[in-house]
Parts: sequence; structure tokens; C-alpha cells
Amino acid sequence: MVSLTPNPSYSVSLLLELPNHAGTLASVTQAIADAGGSFGQISLIESNLKLTRREIAVDASSSEHAEKIIGAVKALDNVKLLKVSDRTFDLHRQGKISVVSRIPLTSQSDLAMAYTPGVGRICRAIAEDPEKVYSLTIKSNTVAVVTDGSAVLGLGNLGPEAALPVMEGKAMLFKEFAQLDAFPICLDTQDTEEIIRTVKAIAPVFGGVNLEDIAAPRCFEIEARLKKELNIPVFHDDQHGTAIVTLAALLNALKFVGKAMAAVRIVINGAGAAGLAIAELLKESGATDIWICDSKGIVGKHRTDLNSKKQSFAVDAEGTLADAMAGADVFLGVSAPGVVTKEMVQSMAKDPIVFAMANPIPEIQPELIQEDAAVIATGRSDYPNQINNVLAFPGVFRGAIDCRASIITTTMCIEAAKAIASLVHSNTLDSEHIIPSVFDNRVATTVASAVQLAARNEGVAGQ
Repeated sequence: MVSLTPNPSYSVSLLLELPNHAGTLASVTQAIADAGGSFGQISLIESNLKLTRREIAVDASSSEHAEKIIGAVKALDNVKLLKVSDRTFDLHRQGKISVVSRIPLTSQSDLAMAYTPGVGRICRAIAEDPEKVYSLTIKSNTVAVVTDGSAVLGLGNLGPEAALPVMEGKAMLFKEFAQLDAFPICLDTQDTEEIIRTVKAIAPVFGGVNLEDIAAPRCFEIEARLKKELNIPVFHDDQHGTAIVTLAALLNALKFVGKAMAAVRIVINGAGAAGLAIAELLKESGATDIWICDSKGIVGKHRTDLNSKKQSFAVDAEGTLADAMAGADVFLGVSAPGVVTKEMVQSMAKDPIVFAMANPIPEIQPELIQEDAAVIATGRSDYPNQINNVLAFPGVFRGAIDCRASIITTTMCIEAAKAIASLVHSNTLDSEHIIPSVFDNRVATTVASAVQLAARNEGVAGQ
């Protein structure tokens, strides 16, 4: 397998003490480069006639690679390694979010209005007209990010405490990209009914619910029930966020290679929450030939081990993933590292599209198929065409909450995908640019507008 590119996920900070003479820093940078490290910022901390202290940020590709880099620096003569810190762990210390007051309290009168006795008037107003909760509290701008910790990233069932850093990060993204206040809710239960009851019980505080990292098939029932039993938008991002961004990227990839959605054969590897949601959204968007593979191979009609979700996509075929990919136009991977080979991609139809979205290691590394695939996308930020859910969920919730939608529908998801795709204009569309950057400040507002319009057209908007 090709070595992964160094990236900030495994970034370390090295505090060094060096003799203050020419060439010493060069020996350090050469040692780091020889070990395969990628440089970030180099800062001069202190300098005198004899010594200098410098802090160097270095990206590695893994924890083992970081240790190799550290060892190379330690081996240098006349160089003291004073401190090593993991920059990712440093960023997370004490958590990544906080609750702050929107209004300063500088006087007794401020306190009397914000809290007792003045707040009692607001309570009575909401009791008399419950709709005023949207205009007089945080409900109109707040999202609950809910997990049971059963499917944390690609790491598995880690539990609620270990899921908390991901939920904090999600809350940061809501704030950064859509100015929504989100709060992590990590539940210490993996019982379907208890999760549903708990989310319903806390719903009065929130304008929307983002379900996250809940394992299939439990996540399907939880989302379906909450959509039915709550009057605020509920969205399982691992399903629908992934599906929206995948559809957006695929619309542009197909445009680039000159193929129509209805004319291509699509292979999806991974029949969990993301894979099945992608299949459903593609089908609603005009795809007619979708083959799904799971750990046992092609999801075919001959199999007796399929749940109802898989059965709805079963095809008249059997065999392995390699068999499915032969002659296919599109491969979409939401599965496991290294399950696709160069030969499998070479067996696909002319101008194949390969979305290898397993994280952190894709189904096949792009370096292996640069000459074989017309378009390649991954879930990683260090390759072109990153399929990142942050392109979808902030704008989806911003639009749904702003128009007081009671539900997020399939049409709203499709329109969100089209909105994302529209931001890549024909004059900039190429094999390495089928999706906008996550830092494109047009994305959330464009998606929000499309979602609002779809909600109003479907009659699910509340205002």
C-alpha cells in the first residue's frame, strides 16, 4: 500500500534548543525531511549569542511516523529536544466549545430583565402562546447533536464519552459555517426505545436534531420514529449528509465525463447507513442501475440474509466486489481500506468514476489509479475532491430551521445536492474540481436557500 500523505491529524510540535551558528537549523530540517515529515510553521522563541530556541510544527502520516521523525531529531548532535506535543491533542484539551452569554450583564436592571423577576413575564407569554418559544428563546437557532457512541467515525462502538470529541467538533462546524448554536448530547444507552424517548424529552429546547454516529440498522428506526413523532427537523448526517454530498459530486463528475445518471451502472460498496442512503438518494435522482456490495459480496436476490433495506436494492446477480465492478461506470466506496485493486478499476467501463470515501484510509489510494480513473474523490482533505458532509448539514439545518420546517424531505436533500453542485461552474469543472471547497462561504447560504424553497414548495415549512 502506498504511504499516506503527512497531514495535520498527526501533527507534532517540537521545541528545540540549538547552538546559535549557521547550518544548525538546516541540519534539523534535513533530518525531518529525510524522515518524511512535512513542515508547518517554524517559530523563533528565544535567541542569544550562544543558543536559540525554536518551535517547529511537523505533519506526519501516523503515530508511528511521528515517532520516527522525533527519533531522527533526537539523534542529532548538539540539538536538545526540550518538548514534544501532539498538536491534535493540544487542540482538544478542555474541550472545543463553550457556552457564552449573548447579552452582557453590567447592572442590576440587566439582571432583573434577564433573570428574575423579569424573566417570569417571558415564561407566562410562552405558556399562553407556545409558538413564542421560537422568538423569545434559543430554540430558533439551536441544534442537538445526538449520538449513542455506537458507530464513531470508522472506529466502531466506542461509547458516549469517546464520541464526545466528534460531537464537539460537529457543534463547531454548525457555528462556523451556519451560525447555528449546537450542543453535543452523548447518550449512555444503545436501546432504541430509550434513545427515542430521551430525544423527544429534550426536544423543547432545540430547533432541530442531528443524529450522529448511531449504528445501522438501529439508526434507521430511530430516525424514522423521531421524524414521525417530533415537529422539528431530524437529520441523520451519516446517512443523508453523506448522500447529499456524494450526489452533488457525482452530478458534476458525470457532467465532466459526459454520461447521464440514468445510463450508468453504479456500484456502492458498503451496505450500512451511508451506503443505503446514497443508493436511495441516487435512485430518487434518476439512477436506474445500482448494485450494492457488502462484506459477503453482491447484494443479490438469491441471498436469504438480507434485511428489508438491502432487499429493496437486490439485483439479479451474484459474486464478489470485483465481479460487480467489471464494466461499471461508477464506484462509490463507504466501506473499508484497501478493498479495491488497480485491476478492479481497470475492469470498469471507459472513463470510470471512483469515489473511495473510507476514512482515514480509502478503499484504494488515488496514487494507484491516477492513469486509470477519469475522476477520483475521497473523504480526505489532502486529496482533490473531498466528499465532506460539512458541505451539506450546516446549510440544510440553517434552511430548515429558518423556515420552521417540520421535517427534512428527500426533495429537500436533492435540492441541497443540486445547490452544492451548482457552485462548480462549467469553466472550472475538471477532474480535480467537481465539488466546492468546504471553506467556500457561498455553500451554506446557497444550500439553505435551496432547502427553504423546497420546504415551502412541499408544504412542510412553518412560516
